[in-house]
Amino acid sequence: MPAPLLFLDVDGVLNPARPHPEAGFDTHTLLGYRVLLSPRHGDWLRELSEHYRLCWATTWEDQANLHISPLLGLPELPVVHFAGYVPQPDDPKVPLMDLFRAFKWAPLLRFADGRPFAWIDDLIPGRLVRNSLLRRDRLLLPVESGQGLQRHHVDRLLKRPPTARRWPRTN
Repeated sequence: MPAPLLFLDVDGVLNPARPHPEAGFDTHTLLGYRVLLSPRHGDWLRELSEHYRLCWATTWEDQANLHISPLLGLPELPVVHFAGYVPQPDDPKVPLMDLFRAFKWAPLLRFADGRPFAWIDDLIPGRLVRNSLLRRDRLLLPVESGQGLQRHHVDRLLKRPPTARRWPRTN
């Protein structure tokens, strides 16, 4: 059975807004932006790659492979593209109040194409998290943007990776 996908965001997850001063982040200037990255995150992601197929799910898109992957010691990863995504008639409906935070949802579902997945992001609407709680094929992990990815998130991903569903797929 193929490994589940793990969709990774950058800003707010691997590049936190306000990490603890002793958390071990290095400052980089990438594409004109100040970016904080931790070698510890690279270690954790390599650990997760033994159980998941890592994929970039960030507005950095292909730039994540050029700038973020090398600094974290990661190989080139598949990329979910959001820019220029054209909504499809069968995309899941998202309530108006969640549209901004859920703009990645339809492209992620299309990319997954029925495969089990986990998604780590700082902008996952609570409604999507709640709707996914009883699904074995999805694990949505919201991250607090100030601190970013923490060890407890990694442990959760390792404890219960998403598995294939045994009943017909729905969005």
